[in-house]
Amino acid sequence: MNATRTGSSKQQKLSGNGALAAAVSDTRMLPIRNRRALKLRDDLLAVEEPLEIRVRGTSVAVTMRTPGHDDELAAGFLLTEGLIRDRGDVTAIAHCPAAAQPNNTLNVHLAPSVEVDMARLTRHVFASSSCGLCGKASIDSVHQHFPPVASKARVRADVLVRLPDALRRAQATFDRTGGLHAAALFDTRGRLIVLREDVGRHNAVDKVIGHGFLQGLLPFDGILLVSGRASFEILQKALAARVPMVCAVSAPSSLAVRFADESNQTLVGFLRRNRMNVYAHPERIRNA
Repeated sequence: MNATRTGSSKQQKLSGNGALAAAVSDTRMLPIRNRRALKLRDDLLAVEEPLEIRVRGTSVAVTMRTPGHDDELAAGFLLTEGLIRDRGDVTAIAHCPAAAQPNNTLNVHLAPSVEVDMARLTRHVFASSSCGLCGKASIDSVHQHFPPVASKARVRADVLVRLPDALRRAQATFDRTGGLHAAALFDTRGRLIVLREDVGRHNAVDKVIGHGFLQGLLPFDGILLVSGRASFEILQKALAARVPMVCAVSAPSSLAVRFADESNQTLVGFLRRNRMNVYAHPERIRNA
């Protein structure tokens, strides 16, 4: 573990699977137990910093994220927004040394043949963040770019119920901070392919999808598991990566269920050691 001190905080870069996984900040806090104040002590917090994503030098988005795997975050975001489709669309992803915050500014270089509708991206990001899209309009808008999946993948129920424990065991940064969401891709045998942690649940999903994109793993005919709830946007991101099964340890939203049904995605909520609720397309789950 490498540590560098910045001001009064210490940022520790935690490596996972040979790559930078997250950033953790060391702070001081006063614990109170049973209405009694104890001694000041050190505590570890997940770092939250802005990341500006640029395409061909033009700013397209700013997101609050946990530093680490920024290239995957940018690639996953652009893929799920429909700006890129194939690995060959991206020629390079690099931090911008001339920017005011070079470590928090990323420029994505695209092949000359790739046409980017910046106006469409701006409209979509604004509408999503302000809840300007809803119901059928949201689903129809996504399906214009990402049609329903056509997958014959099947998974055993006893494999699914083991996934949350596998996810939790791999959350190295959560163990230190207790403050990060996680997302992971598993194959249908329950093998962990990639896990990412982030202060933002959508960022964690973008990172694992971006990993799949950059490593040539997409379309991914397996399972996306998230540590929290399953929202419409998470299902939409999974659809962009052609992932047929989405599982969550918590509840789905009503629009997520509707979207999964119309996108031919299997949606599982409240996935635990001995239980699950299947909200859409249960035919992919085998009981034996």
